[in-house]
Amino acid sequence: MMRTLPFIAILLLGAGPLHAQTAKTDQYETLGQPEQVDSTTEAKDLAFNRDRHQRMTVPVRVAGSGPYRFLIDTGADRTAISTDLARHLGLRESARATLHTVLGQSQVGTARVPVLDLAAKQVTNVDAALLDAQYMGADGILGLDSLRSQRILFDFKRQTLTIVPSKARLRDKDAIVVTGRIRNGRFILADTEADNNKVTLVIDTGAEVSVGNEALHHKLNRRSNLKRSGQVELHSVAGEKLVGDYMILRELEVGEVTMKDLPIVFADSHAFKPLGLADKPALLLGMNALKGFEKVSIDFARRKLRVVLPEESMLRQSLLASR
Repeated sequence: MMRTLPFIAILLLGAGPLHAQTAKTDQYETLGQPEQVDSTTEAKDLAFNRDRHQRMTVPVRVAGSGPYRFLIDTGADRTAISTDLARHLGLRESARATLHTVLGQSQVGTARVPVLDLAAKQVTNVDAALLDAQYMGADGILGLDSLRSQRILFDFKRQTLTIVPSKARLRDKDAIVVTGRIRNGRFILADTEADNNKVTLVIDTGAEVSVGNEALHHKLNRRSNLKRSGQVELHSVAGEKLVGDYMILRELEVGEVTMKDLPIVFADSHAFKPLGLADKPALLLGMNALKGFEKVSIDFARRKLRVVLPEESMLRQSLLASR
């Protein structure tokens, strides 16, 4: 039986003159009142909800209304908002922009969002892509244009997300730190290996499962024994579908950590092309890998990825093994 998995698109949006107006209404479903921000640390722990695909949504206030459910997607270049919510808030559609998805690129509308309130950070005048809520699985997507000056900390044990300025210090003494680079806004790790083969990693919190390109698939097929477990469908935020091979990768080495028996999907996805990785072995590291850690911190300004291994020895043996 073929499984169906969501796959958040990479958003590369052009700018243009946009206008917006807001309208108050009580008919749109929200998540309740926002919590107070800790003014001494400029941090706030947001309890995140998991959808059936294990992606995380957090409450975000839009143009003074809400909060609404937004996905945290480090694979998206720009923030997006559902067409229904934009219409509800009176945000007028304006300039067209290019949307890169799993199958290619298309043109979508955008709207100027005057204010986004997310935890301790307020983002103004966001040019957001207009997408269908049923394909996003949320009211919107927080892309890197809203997060690039921040550090985001996923605490999977406590089920919280913390957003702090990049300059703020974290006190996880047991954290393993890996330095990466930023390309087109995405966090990329180059010094990694998949079954002893060099591979480029892209951290993608918007995808349920990790996705490898055909260049990596071809290389691993020649040098290792991949375990094939059938086929799955990847769904983009534009409603497109892409069939891929669901397989088990024996080892993925990232810094001082080795992930064992990692499920990944190999597909000829357009998502690698805007990053210049279409012909190089590459892997989008999705939530199925990241949620195996106790904590994951992504600092775009300092280009640092911090992970804390779980204490449970069973999880270490089955998914993560410290070298």
